[in-house]
Amino acid sequence: MTNAATAGKPRLIMVDDSKVMRTAATKMLGEKFDVVVAENGVDGWKQIRHDQQIQVVFSDLSMPELDGYGLLEKIRTCDDPGIAGLPVIIVTGAENDEAAREKALNMGATDFITKPFNSTDLLARATAHANYQRERKALAETTTIDALTGLGNQLYFNGRIKQELAFAARHGHTLSLVRADVDNFNKLFIKAGKEAADQVLAQVGKIVSDLIRKEDSAARIGLSQFAMLLPTADAAGAAIFANRLCRQVRDAVFEVKGHKVAVTLSVGVLCPDAHPGATPRSVIEEANVVLEAAQRAGGNCVVTDEELRKKDALPSQATPPPTTAPEGNMTVDQALAFIEEGKSQVVAPHLPALRRKLAPLLKLLAAAAQKQ
Repeated sequence: MTNAATAGKPRLIMVDDSKVMRTAATKMLGEKFDVVVAENGVDGWKQIRHDQQIQVVFSDLSMPELDGYGLLEKIRTCDDPGIAGLPVIIVTGAENDEAAREKALNMGATDFITKPFNSTDLLARATAHANYQRERKALAETTTIDALTGLGNQLYFNGRIKQELAFAARHGHTLSLVRADVDNFNKLFIKAGKEAADQVLAQVGKIVSDLIRKEDSAARIGLSQFAMLLPTADAAGAAIFANRLCRQVRDAVFEVKGHKVAVTLSVGVLCPDAHPGATPRSVIEEANVVLEAAQRAGGNCVVTDEELRKKDALPSQATPPPTTAPEGNMTVDQALAFIEEGKSQVVAPHLPALRRKLAPLLKLLAAAAQKQ
């Protein structure tokens, strides 16, 4: 946990079943780093998944419950790009031969350090990779291009969906969102390695780029996930696009280490109603439901929100909030939706009533703040 002594220090995690090694690493790195520890891969993965401040991972190979290979696999195949891109330094012992190192490298290991390590080597590795990670994050916050595919990245997609939803609501136009995920990508990653898996993603990205119109937007928003925004496209048009994408990827020739491999997509199509209540968060959550339905269907298929609603597997889209509301009748959710769409002027007349509704919560927050 962060305290006065560790505040401002870059955080790293040492995952090792040896208490001696965990203690030694903490002692060697504690002056310059906020060191957290885990005694096995399961505990390490749990901390990495829930602690966004971790910048570097050191992991032993031989551990109970989940070994270093398993932890490395979870990190590199995580849907969160921030976690998938973490530097992972494998701590190897005398019993780990070159074959073990090569396997870890193919799975995406960043670096290696051998036991018993000394403070100079350990500190040099930690500092170099922490600095690189900090620079990478800073660059990611300013760039909107995914370096692997040339498509937009998550930052780009977040901006585009907000703009497209606002435009569709303002002009009453249709908008479709297509989500796609490469089927069984984790197995491909483990079997073929990171470099080969990246080649597959780059080729899928090229197919997406060639298929979209000039007015469309496409992004890679997860390790193997893509999103396409199709302004003015109705449900029928979006379904045609999605089926064409699914077919072209299925029919494409993918070569991994000299061998042809079959690559398919699970594709979900969502056509949100054009109204001010359709926020990026609500639309993305609905699109996730549709994509998951395509994955559960076995992959290599397209599922639309219309199909799910007919089966009552997806709730009916929310009724659009009014552009104005009688005094005291605007809900907090409606107010937040208007604010997110840049329509604060609609909310302003209802602030007194909203303040009365929120008074108990504000009072509770104030009391909690005084106790801290």
